[in-house]
Amino acid sequence: MKTSGRVLASQVDRIKDSGVFSIRSENLPIWCPGCGYFGIHQGLNNAIQRLELPLHQVVTVSGIGCAGRYPFFANTYGLHTVHGRTLPVSTGVKLGNPELTVFAVGGDGDGLAIGGGHLPHIARRDINVNYLLFDNSIYGLTKGQPSPSSPRGFTTKASPAGSTEQPLNATLLALSYGATFVARLFAGDPESITEALVEGIRHPGFSFFHIYSTCVTFDKQFKTWENLKKNVHPLPDDHDPSDRAQCIAHVLEDDFSMGILYRKESG
Repeated sequence: MKTSGRVLASQVDRIKDSGVFSIRSENLPIWCPGCGYFGIHQGLNNAIQRLELPLHQVVTVSGIGCAGRYPFFANTYGLHTVHGRTLPVSTGVKLGNPELTVFAVGGDGDGLAIGGGHLPHIARRDINVNYLLFDNSIYGLTKGQPSPSSPRGFTTKASPAGSTEQPLNATLLALSYGATFVARLFAGDPESITEALVEGIRHPGFSFFHIYSTCVTFDKQFKTWENLKKNVHPLPDDHDPSDRAQCIAHVLEDDFSMGILYRKESG
């Protein structure tokens, strides 16, 4: 046991020496134990560190929901805004100071329901903002109602007979609206999130990251860890991220392929 303790202490020291904790604030995340948002948090922190972004030149903008308090957990500048207004506020921040690296973070309820009307406009304007959509297909903060991305038949307290509405596909929306960088990712794979974010941050335009996550408290049937781990898989080896039409066709056929789907080269 003493040896294990020394090994653990050594691992903690290496993590501390890496500087990753300097990106976190003193406020610890308050998400439920086992929430997928922890993996997204780790992936974003690692990307900031890997690119050596000066923290005083990074701004994180959030709306309302379980992801809404994200700026409190990051040692960067941040804005906790009102419901559904993450993208217009992020646009204002970037246009006000183009030298800043801007991250917009929010859930599927915040981004696809009340905030859904803003996605097409930031995409068509190609504002250089990085948008991380935390998609667990449920309203977690307000105790488990179906969201715009919940599948038909999804049962919750608010839909005991099953949701009857057609779900929105956020990846398909971003591609349709003309986003110039689109990735679909899994919260259980922080390293892939980091790699995609590094590429997206370097991309000189709007970057959209559709991240499948879990709600361990309110979802016991759809986006559970068991189901996601069983279904997610990498994009095919022959996938061409420069072919937008192929990307759209692929997304229509496959809901669970992960990676950088589309990248429009500048020029």
